[in-house]
Amino acid sequence: MNYRKLGRCGLKLSELSFGSWVTFNKQVDTGVAERMFGTCFDAGINFFDNAEGYESGGSEIVMGKALQALGRPRDSYCVSSKVFFGAAKDPAPTQVGLSRKHVTEACHQAMQRLQVEYLDLYFCHRADPDTPIGETVWAMHNLVTQGKVLYWGTSEWTAEEITEAHEFARENHLTAPSMEQPQYNLLDRERFEVEYAPLYEKYGMGTTTWSPLASGALTGKYLNGIPEDSRAALPGYEWLREHMVESERGQGRMQRVANLMPIAEELGVSLSKLAIAWCLLNGKVSTVILGASRLEQLEENLEALEVVPLLTDEIQAKLSLQSA
Repeated sequence: MNYRKLGRCGLKLSELSFGSWVTFNKQVDTGVAERMFGTCFDAGINFFDNAEGYESGGSEIVMGKALQALGRPRDSYCVSSKVFFGAAKDPAPTQVGLSRKHVTEACHQAMQRLQVEYLDLYFCHRADPDTPIGETVWAMHNLVTQGKVLYWGTSEWTAEEITEAHEFARENHLTAPSMEQPQYNLLDRERFEVEYAPLYEKYGMGTTTWSPLASGALTGKYLNGIPEDSRAALPGYEWLREHMVESERGQGRMQRVANLMPIAEELGVSLSKLAIAWCLLNGKVSTVILGASRLEQLEENLEALEVVPLLTDEIQAKLSLQSA
């Protein structure tokens, strides 16, 4: 495992990390999570990602129990949470968004669920149109000065919103965001590679990228429909099924996936490993967050590190052409 700096920060994260979205508390219980985290530690992973909105906080509870059971030194790994969507099933107005109140209380709640005394990374899960960005910057700065958060960042903010946060922090001598958590994979590249391009040098922004497999599309498993045991088959995720396969856009994405399959076959590797390895080629990626519902999936995804040397300039050109 190699380790990369989080932008200009001194913090070094494993180039592959592990997180949960739908899987923890729904498809992964504490026992399976313990085995997964043990595998991650053995592979050299030192960053574990979560959010208040994942299974209404249930994902953080499972992660917290698993990490405690393994008993690794707290200073040997990093955990994160994200704030915006809230953890309450029927939230009051003060239980969502990026107001100073919710940002602060959500931090305390996440620490309790994860069983930690501080969050290494804390993200604004989306931008909040109802809260001034300056208010959110102040709230995050206060948490940093209190020692409850070490680095704060954004997730899926526009370049304009990230710039506003940095400029407000600079003008008021506050702690600026250190990182962004965007989607990045062979099918979703525009924001990371084009919109954010000026920000990497200007602000030294690190990135903890998610969905390297495009929510499973880049495994190839949706090419013949929706498997019963897949994330897109879960109740409440009909929107994902439509996004994957059923919409015109989804069908176009499936065609691009089909175009990539022969390249993986040429290299003698799975499309999953190829897609993850491709993400690691970009030097602006601080870490690629993996997700898995089974230990076998995690073990296979970790093998993507062995594929990186196979991605020659010629192969990269083919991947860019067929994924466009």
